[in-house]
Amino acid sequence: MLTIKDLNVHYGGIHALRGVSLEVPEGKIITLVGANGAGKSTLLRTICSLVPATSGSIKFFDRELTEMLSFKVVQEGIAMAPEGRKVFVNLSVYENLMMGAFNRTNHDEIKKDLDSVFNIFPRLKEREKQQAATLSGGEQQMLAVGRALMSRPKLLMLDEPSLGLAPLLIKEVFRVIRAIHKEGTTILLIEQNAMAALQIAHYGYVMETGKIVLEGTGEDLLNDERVKKAYLGESI
Repeated sequence: MLTIKDLNVHYGGIHALRGVSLEVPEGKIITLVGANGAGKSTLLRTICSLVPATSGSIKFFDRELTEMLSFKVVQEGIAMAPEGRKVFVNLSVYENLMMGAFNRTNHDEIKKDLDSVFNIFPRLKEREKQQAATLSGGEQQMLAVGRALMSRPKLLMLDEPSLGLAPLLIKEVFRVIRAIHKEGTTILLIEQNAMAALQIAHYGYVMETGKIVLEGTGEDLLNDERVKKAYLGESI
C-alpha cells in the first residue's frame, strides 16, 4: 500500500530523516516507535506533503506523493490525526468532524460515516454541539481521530495518540485503534509508548536520530533486549 524508499529530509542544516525505508501493507497495523526527536512526526508530515523531501520516494498504491500537494494526498486516501490533536477549538465537535469530510460530496455517505464515528466515540455524540475548546484532552484526541476518519481514509496515520493521557484513557485509545483496524482501515501508528504500540502492531520499526535501526514483527520487537532496555511503556 505505502512504500517509502531511501527518504531524506532536511530542516535547514539538520538532516532530519536519513535514508528511511519502510512499508505499510494494506490491512495491517504498522508502528514506528522511538524517542522524542527521533524523526517520527517528520516522517508523517513528509508523507502528507507538509514537509518537502530532499530525496527518495513515497509511493501510495504506486502513486508518487513527494511532489503532490497536501489536499491531493488526502484525496488519495491518507488521513492523519496529528500530534497535539490540533482540533479547531472555536468550532463545535460536529463542525470539526465535518472539516474532516471537506473533500467529499456524497451527503448520505458522510452521514453514515458520522454515525460510525459517534458509534466508536459515544462521548463525541454527547458533546456534538459543544466547542472543541471545552473538551478534555482525551475527548480532543477522540475528536482528532474522528475528524481523520471522516475523510474515509484507506490509510490512517496516528501521531502519538496516547501522549499526555491518563492510563485509563490510554487503554481506551488503543482499544479504539483495534476497533478501527477491525473495520478495515490500515493504520500507521507513531508512538513513544513502544510496549503498548508493539502489542497491537503486526510489524514495527524503531527509529533513532532519523534512521530506522530495527524492524520486525511486533512480537519479535517486544522480545528484543535492545527494545526492552531502550523503550519503556505500559502494557495494554
